[in-house]
Amino acid sequence: MAQTVFPLEDVQEAYIEHRDRLVSAIDSTKSILDGLRVFSKEDWVLRYPQLRDVQQEGTMEGDTLQRSLLIPTSNASGFNILRLDLKLGPHGASNTPASLMSQLEESSIANLLDECIGSSISHINKLRLRVEDTSSKVLVTGDLNAGKSTFVNALLRREVMPVDQQPCTTAFCEVHDAAENEGREEVHLLKEGVTYDIQDDSTYTRGYVADLEGIVGETQHMIKLYLADSRAPSESLLNNGVVDISLIDAPGLNRDSFKTTAVFARQEEIDVVVFVISAENHFTLSSKEFLWNASNEKAYLFIVVNKFEQIKNKDKCKKLVLEQIKQLSPRTFEDAEDLVHFVDSAAALQPYTANPAFDDLESSLRSFVLVKRSKSKLQPASTYLSNLLSDIDLLVGANAVVAQSERDRALEDINRVRPILEKMKDGQEHLEDGLEVVEEQGASRTRMRTKEVLTDAVDRVGQGILGVDEPSISMPAYPGLLGLWDYAKDVRKALLASLDKAVVIAEDEARVTTTAGVNQVSRLADEHLPAGVERSRRVFMPEAMFSLRTGKKSGRRRSSSAGGAIVAGGIHGLGIGLAQRPDLLETSFLDLFDAHHQFWVHFGDDKAGSTIEGDLAPSALSVVSVGLGALTMVGGQTLGARGIIEGIVRITDLLGNETARKWAAPVIGAFTIGLTAYFILELPNTIPKTVGRRIKMSLVKADENVSEDEMYVNAQAARISRETRKVLRLASWDLRERFRAAMDERGKEVKGAEEMERKSRKAIEYFRDVEQQTGGIREKAGPTGGILKEVQLSLS
Repeated sequence: MAQTVFPLEDVQEAYIEHRDRLVSAIDSTKSILDGLRVFSKEDWVLRYPQLRDVQQEGTMEGDTLQRSLLIPTSNASGFNILRLDLKLGPHGASNTPASLMSQLEESSIANLLDECIGSSISHINKLRLRVEDTSSKVLVTGDLNAGKSTFVNALLRREVMPVDQQPCTTAFCEVHDAAENEGREEVHLLKEGVTYDIQDDSTYTRGYVADLEGIVGETQHMIKLYLADSRAPSESLLNNGVVDISLIDAPGLNRDSFKTTAVFARQEEIDVVVFVISAENHFTLSSKEFLWNASNEKAYLFIVVNKFEQIKNKDKCKKLVLEQIKQLSPRTFEDAEDLVHFVDSAAALQPYTANPAFDDLESSLRSFVLVKRSKSKLQPASTYLSNLLSDIDLLVGANAVVAQSERDRALEDINRVRPILEKMKDGQEHLEDGLEVVEEQGASRTRMRTKEVLTDAVDRVGQGILGVDEPSISMPAYPGLLGLWDYAKDVRKALLASLDKAVVIAEDEARVTTTAGVNQVSRLADEHLPAGVERSRRVFMPEAMFSLRTGKKSGRRRSSSAGGAIVAGGIHGLGIGLAQRPDLLETSFLDLFDAHHQFWVHFGDDKAGSTIEGDLAPSALSVVSVGLGALTMVGGQTLGARGIIEGIVRITDLLGNETARKWAAPVIGAFTIGLTAYFILELPNTIPKTVGRRIKMSLVKADENVSEDEMYVNAQAARISRETRKVLRLASWDLRERFRAAMDERGKEVKGAEEMERKSRKAIEYFRDVEQQTGGIREKAGPTGGILKEVQLSLS
């Protein structure tokens, strides 16, 4: 079937429409890339999906999934443009890309990916400039001595470029139509560091075309060569009458690494790559690497197999070359009839010699560059854009999977932690009330029980008996009249020791009460602390209560007896260790006979007597006391220093009286008998009561300088209850802190999960939107290779 011929105007119109749509697609893609970079920095750290072999052992854990999403190579084509080059170490080593990705931090991966995206943005900016450029640049490159310069000369139908068996092209030589230079054939040697402007002579140095061989062999700078082609536009590539064409003769790829890198870089701004290989050597490693790199953008390459006439087995050569092209550039292989040509460029330069193969190559190249500009000029940009959009789809799709996984996990954490947090908030007041109750009840019970124990003990001591029934403490035996003083002293010491023992008993009961309170605090911890929160490791040791503390200066008395506690003694210095107090152990005559007490018992009013002692039964002691009282009362006056003298005088007078002498003997006898009965019968029983009464009075008697709280019983009750409160308060504080820390931790977990859910939900929505945008760009730009109809123009 004959090909349809379209007018040149229709071709140009279709090309312009195609170009405008492609420019719009480039701008939209750039906008997506910019958005991805901003989104990764501000909202969501992009994860990089690293390909892995489907036979790779092991599974992905949650942490690995977050850091690098490994995608089986059988299920994804992988990245073409946004590929991170993590080659490090020998193949198969432990530091392979997949293992490296799992070890890199998210931020490091994100930085690498950001740089890769930035490079892609820079490249599509160049693409946009190239697409909008009305001219077309044709790069002629290949390996050393493949015949590139000879091929360029054959296209120009004149020997302009220097040709030698040794490599002679050391710089890029860009050939333009002389019409662009006002019809003058010249060599422009560009100056380094200055932007070339044909209208500005300061940006280049002029030269003659005849001197080109010397210039090319000596300079490393870019050369602009302006040549006139006298052939008709239908035959000339430079003077084609359609678009401005420039042929760029590049240094050989394997000349040196610097030149090879330069060629790789220049191909980004090239519309058409004409790759020249030698039929003798085929594709070298440098050639293959260049073509692999170029195939990311240019699906179609124009390949010239030079020096073909020198090959004997031409069919074998063609077969081998085409097989390699199939691997390196599949699209080129599919259109090999138009894009792959086996020629001998040197033969094409022979005058008056027919060369159908080269003529066919030139016709195909003209058609590829001029007529099929959608394929030659726009198709590379479209291919790059298509590969880039595929990479974006893969990137956002993989991140959408990660975002959905993190959102599911965040929702799971919220559903797990939030009820616990709400329960803790609801129970916080109940916990506070419970701890207050435990503390108050423990301290109140200790205070009340201490008062009961000590009040009973003090009352017993006031009656002359031991404050507590304790086998280790007993009243001393009466030693007789000769040991009367020591007896009173031992009685006092025993009674005081019994009070000390009563305090110890009160402390022991306080320890039991405190232990119960600590256990109750532990039960509150089990009730209110959530599972997984470490319980207190503090071990309560009741025996440590009331222990001696050092380093505290206060008005307190320290004692090693009865547990070595420190207590508030008030102005009396009362506290544990009464039996070791010298001031309380001091014995006086009043411990043997308390005349003042006996006087109030017998002559005071009932109220006074009842407040001091309830035992008012008459005894021999009372009789002697009355007698002694009578002797000390004469004439209604109390016996004083003067009264004693007067009493003696009066007694003398009485004894001088006959009647008085009759009564003297009975009175003296009664006194003597009472005194004897007192010492023999009552004194052993009276001394403990007298001593106990005096001890009780010293402990409970109110004083204007002593408050009620500072009295013995109250002071001891306050001290012991304060110790209980301190222990319970410490246990409560520990539980409160653990509860607060646990609630704060749960609050942070909920807040973090909510934030993660919000971010991941936003990321999912964003990634889905990006996928829709990339789909819209594809629809707008059309599929690769099919953006425009293939239109051809007859060159005849």
